[in-house]
Amino acid sequence: MKIEGRNPVLEAIKADKEIDYIYVSKDAKGSISKIIGMAKDKKIIIKNVDKKKLDELSETKNHQGVIALVSEYKYYELEEILAIPEQRGEEPFFIILDGITDPHNFGAIVRTACGSGAHGIIIPKRRTALVTPTSIKTSAGTMDKVAICKVTNLNRTIDLLKKKNIWVGALDMGKVPYYKQDFKCGTALVIGSEGKGVSPLVKKNSDFIVSIPMKNEMDSLNASVAGSIVMYEVFKQRS
Repeated sequence: MKIEGRNPVLEAIKADKEIDYIYVSKDAKGSISKIIGMAKDKKIIIKNVDKKKLDELSETKNHQGVIALVSEYKYYELEEILAIPEQRGEEPFFIILDGITDPHNFGAIVRTACGSGAHGIIIPKRRTALVTPTSIKTSAGTMDKVAICKVTNLNRTIDLLKKKNIWVGALDMGKVPYYKQDFKCGTALVIGSEGKGVSPLVKKNSDFIVSIPMKNEMDSLNASVAGSIVMYEVFKQRS
């Protein structure tokens, strides 16, 4: 798998990812020297190549003069992410993605989840955005700082979370404003796709539904933007 861009590659080196090679453009300057220095310290092989070679390797088409080849992302098991808040002595805070297929949205949600203190992100195994070079770059190197778990069935997972005293809340239109909801208890926030929102069965299985009030006859926001607003409300209440 490829990690592209200066900040994502730097974060991968800091996180001690298993990096096979780092391709660096011969013409790259500036912060690229920091990447080279850190890579040499960790005995990572650096290959200096022409920009044309990087353009051919790049999937995002925005490599910024550096691409790292790393081992495939290892998704967490559900039991592993459920143990994280307990280990930290915190109330659980998870994000459930229902129908998010855009890798840019996925990466942006991961970035905000990291900043707002979420313990993990739960995604379905099918019909969803995954950890890819595009989502990694959009996450600005935070993909390795948030545990991401793939599950076979979201509704069965929701039932399991409820049994562990975690309240499941869906983000949807026309319900209780998000800032009136108490998020201090164990919470799993469901974010649906921009086009269809949260699926009917997942919505039905949720304990509560919150919305973001809007003016000017708008009925929705970009999924990552809407998710960010509510994630930081959780952070604010817990701070």
